[in-house]
Amino acid sequence: NPSNSQKYRHFFLSELCVSQLQSKIFFFKDHTGRKPWNILPITIGGIVAISLGLLTSVYVATLHENDLWFSNIKEVEREISFRTECGLYYSYYKQMIQAASIQQGLHGLVYDNKTESVRTINILERMNVYQEVFLSILYRILPIQQYLEPVYFYIYTLFGLQAVYVIALYVTSWLLSGTWLSGLLAACWYITNRIDTTRVEFTIPLRENWALPFFAVQIAAITYLLRTHLQPVQERLTLIAVFISTFLFSLTWQFNQFMMLIQALALFILDCFDMLPTAKVTWLYIIQISGLLLVCVLQFFNSMILGSLLISFNASVLIARTIQKNLKKGGLLNRLGKLILHVLLVLCLTLLINKFIKKILNLESDEHIFKFLKAKFGFGATRDFDANLYLCEEAFGLLPLNTFSRLSDTLLFYVYVFVLFLMTVAAVIVAFRNLSGSNQVQFMEKMEEYTVTLKPDAAYNLIHTVLFGCLALSTMRMKYLWTSHMCVFASFGLCSTEVWKLILKCIHLYTSQRTHVIKYSVTIITLLYISYKCWPGIMDELSELREFYDPDTVELMYWIKSNTPNTAVFAGSMQLLAGVKLCTGRTLTNHPHYEDKNLRERTKQIYQIYAKRSPEDVYRILRSFGTEYVILEDSICYERRHSRGCRLRDLLDIANGHIMDGLGENEPDLKPSLYPRFCEEIKKNLPSYTIHFTRVFQNKTFHVYKLTKHK
Repeated sequence: NPSNSQKYRHFFLSELCVSQLQSKIFFFKDHTGRKPWNILPITIGGIVAISLGLLTSVYVATLHENDLWFSNIKEVEREISFRTECGLYYSYYKQMIQAASIQQGLHGLVYDNKTESVRTINILERMNVYQEVFLSILYRILPIQQYLEPVYFYIYTLFGLQAVYVIALYVTSWLLSGTWLSGLLAACWYITNRIDTTRVEFTIPLRENWALPFFAVQIAAITYLLRTHLQPVQERLTLIAVFISTFLFSLTWQFNQFMMLIQALALFILDCFDMLPTAKVTWLYIIQISGLLLVCVLQFFNSMILGSLLISFNASVLIARTIQKNLKKGGLLNRLGKLILHVLLVLCLTLLINKFIKKILNLESDEHIFKFLKAKFGFGATRDFDANLYLCEEAFGLLPLNTFSRLSDTLLFYVYVFVLFLMTVAAVIVAFRNLSGSNQVQFMEKMEEYTVTLKPDAAYNLIHTVLFGCLALSTMRMKYLWTSHMCVFASFGLCSTEVWKLILKCIHLYTSQRTHVIKYSVTIITLLYISYKCWPGIMDELSELREFYDPDTVELMYWIKSNTPNTAVFAGSMQLLAGVKLCTGRTLTNHPHYEDKNLRERTKQIYQIYAKRSPEDVYRILRSFGTEYVILEDSICYERRHSRGCRLRDLLDIANGHIMDGLGENEPDLKPSLYPRFCEEIKKNLPSYTIHFTRVFQNKTFHVYKLTKHK
């Protein structure tokens, strides 16, 4: 029948069109991972992320301005506000800006003879200052000189990196939880706990303020990489992002190798328990090594990088894997035995490779760090001056308990501990199941209704936060690596469907709808509480106005610039001399960048000005480094900030074998010095001192003496 055949033809064509449309929709959904109507939440989440990042930048910039009245103080006062090593790093940016050409500026850094007197050193090899070089070149080539001063270009770049930091934390939390509300909560916690999450507004040029934003980007990229069912193109692009962020992190901070060693240890632990894809872990090991070696090349084969434990550890893991090919096969006891052997093999190989490299290259750049760690963790007392210098600094002590009370005010610490406990329990169960193999499958199937499978990205962030938490608890200065990730981890747990599913299943109240209602309700209530609790404090902070005030240091810098030749060589404390170089451009005997054995020995010798030594000894030491002027500080000579045994003069007395000043016990083999304390006795103008030293400047804080040039 013709009419029926026409009907069938129309029916067939309509069915074909519908099927093609369905296949196109399926193709779109499959290749983008999102339905068309789900683009709106991504757009909103992205706008919120960028807005929060920019608001954070404006917030810290405003705090910096309000604290110092930076826009209205003199240039010398602005430079003095960059305290200690911050001033040293900024001085190289200033040096590049003031150079006649970019080539001349680079030549001055590669052949520098003003940072350490009577020595020519390569600044690009010794220090991580490529960011200053890049920024100075950018400032010179951009048409902004008439509108923006060099110092503002510098500090606005650092404040801009805070936007990158917050966005990276936001994205990491969003990736883990699946909702941008989690990112919003992470960013809000970061901002409201600013005292414990960042110190950028008062230590702007510090290396960690350059590096940590890139580290946060790297963590976000690793979190995305560890997701399942990635397309090959997505995986390759993510690996590129991980490499670039790892390289930039390594380039901008001298302690990069120690942070990445902890990261490599986290990957190693998870790989041993079969909680991460081995192929991806291998790529991450290779990226760490290649990123660090590229930095090594750019830093003219810096010996501290070549002798790093990270390179030795990653190489050892890859070698051990080749030797033990059947590591992840067998039952529980068999796997445990193989695992113990694997750990021992990696440990032995790491120590052997590291010892071999250091022996071949004669490396001693980082020995002070290991001396410090040995003394800190109770492996014997030490009289080593460098180790004690670190041990006595509050920043390298244990994390103070009041940190937790501050973090608890915004509920961050309570939520973090709660999520950490649940995720740790889940991780232990998953690790046991993976090690048990097929023999325990039925047992774990019975447990499945009470447990959740720990995804690789969540497992990585769990071990990451645990290891960096241990680092922060042991060393306060490193807390900023932990507290920022704490915001991510806590917000992820609070917004995680898996976490609430686990809780509700345990109390037999689980339904999918109830899980989503509780997840979003708790997040919104927490955000409202943070706003209510912290908004008045933030407004008070922004309305509080102060002004930079350090007249004695300003007077000293003006005197040096006006009354000493440009080639004059100054000795003094590391912290003060960094400011002298920045403000006056004079030559230094020592400085705060401590990662060099010769410099550490030189600093100890220069500091004899605060020890019990004869004027002849001090004069001889100072002249051996070409010193023409020495600056004595009353705040060090008569120090009261530290307790007895930790004052700089006490550390010098102990290192010299002398009894310390004041009431208290001394070790039995310490002896009285034959001479009084140099920094006190020189002020009496005795002939034995005036023959070598002439006072040329004095105020309430500083005393400057010119060394006599004897024939």
